[in-house]
Amino acid sequence: MNTVDVVVIGAGQAGLSAAYHLVKAGLRPHEDFVVLDANPGPGGAWRHRWPSLTFGTAHGIHDLPGLPLGTPDPTEPASSVVTRYYEEYEARFSLPVIRPARVSSVVSESNAGDAALIVRTDGGTFRTRYLINATGTWDKPFWPWYPGRSEFRGRQLHTRDFWSASEFAGQHVVVVGGGTSAVQFLWRLHEAGASTTWVTRREPVFEPRSFDSEWGRDVERRVRERTSAGLPPESVVSVTGLPLTSQYQRGIDEGILVSAGPMTSLTPDGVLLATGEEVHADALLWATGFRASIDHLGPLQLREHGGGIRTEGVRVDADPRVFLVGYGSSASTLGATRAGRTAARGVVKALNTRKAAQGVA
Repeated sequence: MNTVDVVVIGAGQAGLSAAYHLVKAGLRPHEDFVVLDANPGPGGAWRHRWPSLTFGTAHGIHDLPGLPLGTPDPTEPASSVVTRYYEEYEARFSLPVIRPARVSSVVSESNAGDAALIVRTDGGTFRTRYLINATGTWDKPFWPWYPGRSEFRGRQLHTRDFWSASEFAGQHVVVVGGGTSAVQFLWRLHEAGASTTWVTRREPVFEPRSFDSEWGRDVERRVRERTSAGLPPESVVSVTGLPLTSQYQRGIDEGILVSAGPMTSLTPDGVLLATGEEVHADALLWATGFRASIDHLGPLQLREHGGGIRTEGVRVDADPRVFLVGYGSSASTLGATRAGRTAARGVVKALNTRKAAQGVA
């Protein structure tokens, strides 16, 4: 068993930010802390994104602390840009990333309040005083239940499974979901020669406003109100709305980005809309979002009665040994960067308080 003061789970934006600030605070890589990453290489969830998602069309890619991203070619796949950037970042700051190391569970060593945490992975076990969980959402795609879903004879795939719009040329695709991913899919499918129907639970709201830092802080505040109350975070789009870009306005004018409303069920050959109309579909693309990937924290029983995890900032109320970044208000990459810094500072403060109480210099 490997014993360290801090284990960071996840090497995406939040995890790398936390690791950088731990090093900056004087913690020694590998001796005092490690970063566990389930992926075979750098890039976090970005390494899995479809090639047609270029840097110029992707949103939410922000600088990591200490190393600006610069101005990559906007036509290069975002997955390549971010993978290369994260790889350089890990090497530049000698971050102790161990991969592939998928965490299966985190348990408390005993019932004592100051007991160590045991982190079990498919490649070894770690004993730690504090945990920074930065696992994001990519590993937890959300598939909503609808009557008839198992009877549909066409292809069903989630955002996580999408790779190329050209696969659907000449087909009719029903895109389910009201977020930015759904809008991007509709546009790409149209360009690839597919016809589409957009299904949303509520009418999409396109915001003719600047999605700037002030907007970002407002979004984080609204999400934080829920997590501070122990409620699960809402969908991103319910808080952010959709940006009304010139391209999206053109899509609305051309009828591509116009919702057909909600559906009530699936049929063997398509979907049944709330209007009573049945729409034929060769494929259903579920752009229905993700949930926090935190099943490995289940043994710690952190969830409140409302279903969420109550946090004070990024520290878990029910277990002060655990810090959650990339969760709730810090799920965006900009929020994740700041949350990584906050978590690292919180861990360092807790370690110093602990050492002072034990009389350790």
